[in-house]
Amino acid sequence: MTSNKNLEKNEVKEYFNGTGFDRWRKIYSKSEEINTVQKNIRKGHQKTVDDVISYVKNYPDLKSKTFCDAGCGVGSLAIPLLRLGIKDLQVSDISSEMIKETKSRINELGLSQRKIKFLTSDLEKLKGLFDVVICLDVFIHYPQPVAEEMVRHLCDLSKEKLIVSFAPYTPILALLKNIGKLFPGPSKTTRAYTLSEKGIINAANEKGFTVVQKKLNQAPFYFSKLIEFKKL
Repeated sequence: MTSNKNLEKNEVKEYFNGTGFDRWRKIYSKSEEINTVQKNIRKGHQKTVDDVISYVKNYPDLKSKTFCDAGCGVGSLAIPLLRLGIKDLQVSDISSEMIKETKSRINELGLSQRKIKFLTSDLEKLKGLFDVVICLDVFIHYPQPVAEEMVRHLCDLSKEKLIVSFAPYTPILALLKNIGKLFPGPSKTTRAYTLSEKGIINAANEKGFTVVQKKLNQAPFYFSKLIEFKKL
């Protein structure tokens, strides 16, 4: 399993440091140089980010909270978190290019980088303790056992809350995925996995976390289950 996991991680790293970087940088921007599918992915992901911010706004003593954004991408979540005036934020991504882009976007907006730590790292190698740990739309690149292992590790980093999102397994998504396998070529990126919601929840439960709320966000070509956990 370890060799398979390392293979998955290497594929993800190479993709997001290469052709995938430019593709997703455009998707998570205001660029019009994207197709209809990509625009719907942008819309769906923004829904997920907006929901997370709505959760976080209700946390007491927000300005004293520390956050970890694991798999930060180009900073879509990091930027609104900083605008909330949180105490500290650590952002990490397996891709150094994504970290560079996050830094650039924060700088262009004139936001202070004094409260933020940037880290190029595998998710499993992250260390520290944070009040809130967030990981959005990362698990789609990994199979169920690896995703559950990641959830357990993220729980170890969190003192209070864990928020994750992933593509949930449904018969419709499974069908779409199988259809996609019939069309090889440059449209293929990394492997895309739909995950068992029960498995993700059980992994968090094992670490003493329970579900606070759940929501399914969907736009054409975007399906993401958002779950907020709290530590018991």
